[in-house]
Amino acid sequence: MDPSISVERIRDAAGTIDPVFLHSPQFDCEPLSARLGVTTILKVESVNPIRSFKGRGTDFVMHRLGPEAKAVVCASAGNFGQGMAFACRKRNIPITVFAAKTANPLKIDRMRALGAQVELAGDDFDQAKDAAKRHSINHDALYVEDGRLGAIAEGAGTIAVELLDGGPLDAVFVPLGNGSLVNGIGTWIKHASPQTRVIAVCAEAAPSMFISWRERRPVEAPSTTIADGIGVRVPVSEAVESMASTVDEVTLVSDEEMRTWMRRLFKDAGIVIEPAGAAGLAAIGRASHEWEGSRVATILTGGNLTEQQLRDWLY
Repeated sequence: MDPSISVERIRDAAGTIDPVFLHSPQFDCEPLSARLGVTTILKVESVNPIRSFKGRGTDFVMHRLGPEAKAVVCASAGNFGQGMAFACRKRNIPITVFAAKTANPLKIDRMRALGAQVELAGDDFDQAKDAAKRHSINHDALYVEDGRLGAIAEGAGTIAVELLDGGPLDAVFVPLGNGSLVNGIGTWIKHASPQTRVIAVCAEAAPSMFISWRERRPVEAPSTTIADGIGVRVPVSEAVESMASTVDEVTLVSDEEMRTWMRRLFKDAGIVIEPAGAAGLAAIGRASHEWEGSRVATILTGGNLTEQQLRDWLY
């Protein structure tokens, strides 16, 4: 499938994706905005069957693949795998998801509940990805890679369509993992609102995509972050290439900053979000003096936390 990202296909995706993932809540949380000194629009992507934005891109990529997909394999830290499992179950397509042995057990359980065969392999996401690629060759299954296929980014780009329908924005802060989310959002924003800055946010403890964007080439770097959704060690080359035209800036936040803003979000808005989902808020908080008086947005990308994580990070 074509790795390029098309404005026309983002528009198509907005009318094609399963409605359970579309038109997620977006609003100005006044207590948070007052705390930041910046009008901050929250795009809440955790109120759907998989508690994550990933359902948009996975549903659209499976729609685009059509009859080409007889059996599917992918790798995931958990949320992408849930989205793929949901989309494949809907189409009666068998799917195998590879996840690291250290993956979030809640996400593993939910992938299985959605009908996926889950295989645990390797010590991190990228080792699980290598195992998934081998499995696809050995079992003649279609390998679907987040960050590489344009349709996944196009599905995620529908978030930007909805955000801009709510009014003009000075900037959008986007958690940066494999790159599908920021490339889809950035493609639409550069088309529909080129004055809006697109700022991607990486974890300091997983800086490979930050370094890759700066160097304009894929650069591996260690990942030790608690934010599994953006814990990339080996960048996807197609995603890095696309970011050159979709992203204005990439910034870093610490694990402690993400935990702090998870707690503040819970206190001010009553929303439970995982560390990767709080990365954009953490970046706004770090740079709030630069954006004072502006109107910005961030995507709360997922809310899958175990009971232990809830106790450790929120209470």
